[in-house]
Amino acid sequence: MTQVFHCEGLSRNKSFHDGVAHNVFRAFLERVLVCANCCCISSGSIYTNAWIALVMFNNNRHDTMCFIGRWARRIATMMAAVTLSLQVAPARAQTTLRVGHFPNVTHVQALIAHHMTRQGKGWFEQRLGPGTKVEWFVYNAGPSAMEAVFAKSIDLTYVGPNPAINAYFKSNGQEGRIVAGSVNGGSALVVQADSTLKTPADFKGKKIATPQFGNTQDVAARAWLVSGGLAIKQTGGDAQVVPTANPDQLLLFKQKQLDAVWTVEPWISRLEQEAGGKVLIDDRDAITTVLVARSDVLTAHKDVAQKFVAAQRELTEWIKANPAAAQDMVRNELDAELRTKFSPDLVASAWKRIVLANDISLDALKRFVTSAQSVGFLRNPPDLSHLVENP
Repeated sequence: MTQVFHCEGLSRNKSFHDGVAHNVFRAFLERVLVCANCCCISSGSIYTNAWIALVMFNNNRHDTMCFIGRWARRIATMMAAVTLSLQVAPARAQTTLRVGHFPNVTHVQALIAHHMTRQGKGWFEQRLGPGTKVEWFVYNAGPSAMEAVFAKSIDLTYVGPNPAINAYFKSNGQEGRIVAGSVNGGSALVVQADSTLKTPADFKGKKIATPQFGNTQDVAARAWLVSGGLAIKQTGGDAQVVPTANPDQLLLFKQKQLDAVWTVEPWISRLEQEAGGKVLIDDRDAITTVLVARSDVLTAHKDVAQKFVAAQRELTEWIKANPAAAQDMVRNELDAELRTKFSPDLVASAWKRIVLANDISLDALKRFVTSAQSVGFLRNPPDLSHLVENP
């Protein structure tokens, strides 16, 4: 309730003493702060008048209270306007969808959509409807992205299947739903040009880099080495698997501090073209990228999730029909995210290894569960029936 002060009553009231004056003045300043915070009028005007009131209070309290009375009426009008704006605000409320991805060609749909968002021509925004904003978050690899899912920092993310499965297991099936496929292939094991390494057993005592501990390529590398009879531990064993960010892999490989790298495009092509690497295993059939949604997002905003998945399907078909334009967008987005220049030839080389895929099946994911179990990442798997969900 807004109070209105009358100068005449105050001037005749002999019981008006310093304590009341201070309380009234404080109440006035509180209203000043409320209006300033709500941006009803310019903060300069608000605080200028607050200062005038302070000076007047020190010199003449009656004049001060008259001044306050006039400003209180203005404040009441402004506060009423604030109340009205708050009541109207929900009608203009904006929905923000936070989406994660990696700066890899194997996240092609996200790279193109992120690029279009930067240009103010958002692919998903146009299809999600007015009032919907998409914010993009870039991660090095899957475990970091899934940590953001657990923290509710993002709503959806493009990620490899192993981090998605691991998150599902860790939450006992409560968190993480794979809602669509994205890309298969684009994953490979690269060795030095003069290397004689051919089989898992040959890698005894060698160093292999992967993008991040527990990501899809990390699990693939460990499972492949174990399949050849090597004892691989999470931090050692017969061969050393070294989780290393993709840009650092390239530098260390050039310096011959790494014997091999299991990674994804465009880093495979960069290792080939810039460091003389050669591909030992081209894992073209692997599921490399899927789209994961938080389970509560599917529950509370299923319509938004449905529109997003439908828009991705449409984008995938557009990419297939327009490879040249798509490659240009991918190259520009990689340049922006990694602050380095990617040549058209490099992106074209990476493009040859990826296969776009909208669909995903639970049966296809089960081999990733088996691989993760073989290297000790997963034990006592929960019911997998809710891992894949079609919104």
